[in-house]
Amino acid sequence: MTLFIFVRLHALAGKQIDVQRAARAVIDATRREPGCLGIHLYHSNKDGDLFYIHSQWRDKAAFEEHAALAHTRTFIATVSELIDHPLDVVRTTVVD
Repeated sequence: MTLFIFVRLHALAGKQIDVQRAARAVIDATRREPGCLGIHLYHSNKDGDLFYIHSQWRDKAAFEEHAALAHTRTFIATVSELIDHPLDVVRTTVVD
């Protein structure tokens, strides 16, 4: 079953560029993973500090493998210091 991931990233004041840089680095590496069906970074039109990452995975196992990789662990450690909330990762499946 295809898995969809949403990650919310609200940057600390003055850290927007750093959040964007960290997200782009992990996205570039993630796109090369065989289980990743797509991944994109989004920036809010109303809140300049707010970003989202949306990714699509072949299945839960592919995402679990991704979560264990060095580039993912580095991203989590880096971005956790740049956002004003606990990291918010939501796993979803399509309803319709």
